[in-house]
This record gives sequence, structure tokens and C-alpha cells, in this order.
Amino acid sequence: MEAVLSFEAYQEGLAAGRLLGLYCRDCGKTTAIPQAVCQECGSRALETRELEPKGILQTFTVVRVPPEGMEPPYIVAMAELSCGAWVTGNVVGMDPDKAGMDLIGKEVAVGARVVKGDKYAMGDLKVLAFTVV
Repeated sequence: MEAVLSFEAYQEGLAAGRLLGLYCRDCGKTTAIPQAVCQECGSRALETRELEPKGILQTFTVVRVPPEGMEPPYIVAMAELSCGAWVTGNVVGMDPDKAGMDLIGKEVAVGARVVKGDKYAMGDLKVLAFTVV
């Protein structure tokens, strides 16, 4: 089963400054991760859409003991986009040691940054990056 939005196309979109996601024509759910079927209803009636790169920060954690190759501390967060999809990324542009509960509910701009691949990855990857606005 071939995905409508491949991981490679998602990565190319991020490199071009575009946040791509999938819209289900059957149930109306939007998701921001490449997949072959709708995670809500299981339909394959998906179409690629460019998503508005804005959201509201819903939760976060400060990583102090990272996986191999990452430099701590850094912030991993989840934001809800205006279309209803949830995305995970890093909060950038702020000191992780100053991150507090006041971050929850803040509006974020969604962009991307490059993360060096580890020995298990297929190279460097683009990941979502949130900037508090």
C-alpha cells in the first residue's frame, strides 16, 4: 500500500518551508504525519494539503538525558494546529532552564530545523521547530 504523502515528500516540503499533511475525504480529519490510511477512520481517501504553520502549545518536556548524539537540555513539545492536527517538535529560541507552565497555551509558529542523524538514521533529518510568538 503506497502512501499519498511519503516521508521523503514530507521532508522535501519542510526543506522548502512548507508543512504538509493529509486530509481524509471520508471523515474530515487532518493529520500532519505521512501515513497510508486515516488514523481516525481507516480510510485510504487521503489527499495532501499544505497546513497553516501556526498552533497552540499543548504540552512539553525538557530533555536532560538525551539519546546518543543529542546535546541537552532541549525542549520537546506538542502543538495543536489550527486544522486540529497535533504535531511534535522542538521549542527553539528560548532557554530550556527557563521553560515553565506558562508555555502551555502559547501560540507558536511552526518551522523546521535540521537534526544530525545518529548511527541508526539514514542521515540528517528535518524536524519541526516551534517558536513562541
